[in-house]
Amino acid sequence: MKKYFHLYTTVLAVALLLSSCHKDLDLQPVNANTSEKQYSTLEGYKQVLAKVYGAYSLVSSSGVGNSDVNIAGITDAGTTDFIRSWWNLQELTTDEAICAWNDAVLLSFHNINWTSGNVFINATYARSLYQVTVANEFIRESTDEKLAARGYKEADAATIRQFRAEARFLRAFQYWVLMDLFGNPPFVTEDDPIGKYIPKQIKRADLFTYVETELKAIENELAAPRQNEYGRADRGAAWALLARLYLNAKVYTGTDRYTDAIVYSGKVIENGYALKSNYKTLFMSDNDKNNTEVILPIAYDATNSQNYGGTTFLICSAHGTNPADNQAFGIPSGGWLGNRSTKNLPLAFGDYSGNADKRALFGPGNLEVNDVVVFNDGLGVYKFNNISSTGTTPPSPNGVLCSVDFPLFRLAEMYLVYTESVLRGGTGGTQAKAIEYINLLRARAYGNNSGQVSTFTVNDVLNERMRELYWEGFRRTDLIRYGQFTGSSYLWPWKGGVKNGVGVDAHFALFPIPAAEIIANPNLVQNPNY
Repeated sequence: MKKYFHLYTTVLAVALLLSSCHKDLDLQPVNANTSEKQYSTLEGYKQVLAKVYGAYSLVSSSGVGNSDVNIAGITDAGTTDFIRSWWNLQELTTDEAICAWNDAVLLSFHNINWTSGNVFINATYARSLYQVTVANEFIRESTDEKLAARGYKEADAATIRQFRAEARFLRAFQYWVLMDLFGNPPFVTEDDPIGKYIPKQIKRADLFTYVETELKAIENELAAPRQNEYGRADRGAAWALLARLYLNAKVYTGTDRYTDAIVYSGKVIENGYALKSNYKTLFMSDNDKNNTEVILPIAYDATNSQNYGGTTFLICSAHGTNPADNQAFGIPSGGWLGNRSTKNLPLAFGDYSGNADKRALFGPGNLEVNDVVVFNDGLGVYKFNNISSTGTTPPSPNGVLCSVDFPLFRLAEMYLVYTESVLRGGTGGTQAKAIEYINLLRARAYGNNSGQVSTFTVNDVLNERMRELYWEGFRRTDLIRYGQFTGSSYLWPWKGGVKNGVGVDAHFALFPIPAAEIIANPNLVQNPNY
């Protein structure tokens, strides 16, 4: 992690595997490190915790092109970065983004006709399970029994218990991702055997209960809101994930939990977070500074965590080779040009070129996408920007790698969760407060009161979420919750592989479990119609 929570990039991945080593033949690791050494000090525990966090933003321990873990057999490590692979599934499958790269696997996202052999689906599945595995190892090595056996005094043991709670949060987040994307993934915790163990499959509703239970169990073990080091989870992050979980509960379990979504979004709102005054600075290279809105980011640093995924991917893939343009956005060596919007995204802002709503951050291109693989069809999306809010470009070893942190949770989302949950019939909130929160977002967006509203509908919330949260990984989940992702009730350009859009089958609301996993694990049952 950049800035405040320093990532110990020299911590060896083998440290995470030590507990799986057998003492048969008394073999010793070549690097002479052992679990006894690694976990013998508080600093050693923090180093491994950094590895658990680093699994979100690092794909290599020896350079940006070489992965430290084989993710789905992909040799281009940058494509297996969590944000990049997750973003492809959450955004390229919707009306917010489309990619001009003539790659049949990526085109299948726009066409909504992917199969269980799709390598980018496999990468997301494997990345999430890898991060669960890394978290499990830390959790296994930080039990009270292990701490007592290693002679830790209570003060240090209490600190390590907080580390453990953070690892449990990160694992819960990844199980939410797997539940949202795949429904019924394999399930492993620290209590399961290591080695030749074939994981069992968990039902989506049961996984919902597990994630909910975990988050509530660790709530008081995490640091108070905004009291942890930058880039580390605190109580606010747990509340935010619970609010997101409850907002989508009807999709996951068949039962709505809007009242609970109001409770937990309200907890976040009431605990010291505040909107940044300038929307676009949320996505610039110094967004780690004085940021009272972001609840938990994934930190990226062009010097210390080099990676062609993350925000480097979001920025470079949205820009071409125009030198002035690239200089202005902090990538002087040039962008890659590929990702842009369908017309539905800019049109959600009305007069998107008039800049009335300052959230409309678009670049050049044709509004209509007449041909998916024509790079200028569709508007560029200039939301993420490697320049700082003061106009400087951070150091980059090659003029491409970026240092913009990605917000996993921020206050604006909680305002929208609260509002939607009230409008859907949840209790404990008020419509007056919901309208107040929407108007706070719109006052920032317009810079004045011209965008204020006095009434709001559930469908208005979906449109406001698009304007506020576009390209942040929400859209697929939102459209599914609103019943607009599959079927033909809502169309967008190239949905179903047709220029004007066409309805698609309901089974695409879940991604398939990778075919190789189905073959390897007899406990897994494939999602319907794959």
